[in-house]
Amino acid sequence: MKAAVRSTYGPPEVVRVADVPTPEPGPGDLLIRVRATTVNRTDRGYRSGKPLVIRFFSGLIRPKFQVLGTEFAGTVEMVGDSVTSFVPGDRVFGYNERSFGAHAQYMTIPESGSVATIAAGLTFEQAAPGLEGSHYALAGLRAAKVGAGDDVLVYGATGAIGSAAVQLAKCLGATVTAVCRGEHVPLVEGLGADRVIDYTTEDFTAHGATYDVVFDAVGKTSFGRCKPLVRPGGLFLATDFGPFPWNPLLALTTRFGGDRRVLFPLPQDNREVVEYLRDRIEAREFRPLIDRTYALDDIVDAYRYVDTEQKVGNVVITTA
Repeated sequence: MKAAVRSTYGPPEVVRVADVPTPEPGPGDLLIRVRATTVNRTDRGYRSGKPLVIRFFSGLIRPKFQVLGTEFAGTVEMVGDSVTSFVPGDRVFGYNERSFGAHAQYMTIPESGSVATIAAGLTFEQAAPGLEGSHYALAGLRAAKVGAGDDVLVYGATGAIGSAAVQLAKCLGATVTAVCRGEHVPLVEGLGADRVIDYTTEDFTAHGATYDVVFDAVGKTSFGRCKPLVRPGGLFLATDFGPFPWNPLLALTTRFGGDRRVLFPLPQDNREVVEYLRDRIEAREFRPLIDRTYALDDIVDAYRYVDTEQKVGNVVITTA
């Protein structure tokens, strides 16, 4: 099969497309014929080995995972002897940060993993970007217990996490203020944001409003800068380690003092999350944004684009 492989950390050019053996499913596994996948922030971090804390999970000197790719959509090609929930031919999508493998024409995933059937009417290209950013967004909103009547600010509302956070917070009944570049204001308004601030013309920290939750969806602001925006008893949600890594430390220290806390929630990786997000997509309450699409042969170009940090939503890879 064809796959995007690498054997070292580094820039996009460490990745190459090659022929490799098709994986064999174990007794409890699914063999997926991948039709679409994505290049996302997680793939980028594991490819580059930055920030360095990632290497504690991916290998200190050399990467453990030769084939990256967390998100996928495709068909079940084969099932292991003990599999009962899926059959060959099922259209499925999922997320696999435990062993990656989606940047290939075939991959395996345990039946008990983060995989579910695709919502009716969705193409593989539409389904593939439905989980990486959104499961981080959902983890943050659930950790903050966002619900009806809460005021939420989402900083970085056009990324995969931020665009999902805007829509999922609205699903939960929150009032949402979103921060993005001016050219993207109509797009973010279309996602359901109640107010959109153009950070290139207005300092979002100086407009006088306060919030129950400030959600930094891109790791480009800080608790120190946003603290005046957080109401007493409120939360600053971080999705990025920050320098040194600062945000996990703040999540520990603010827990024991002060009236404003930092949360650095770790997302759940299970079928319930996949099914919840699938149902939101099917109900048209959540729509994964797609910036552009590349063929697997052009995945290095996709990585180069993702490295610019200018993508809007998701970058999709087709593997046919």
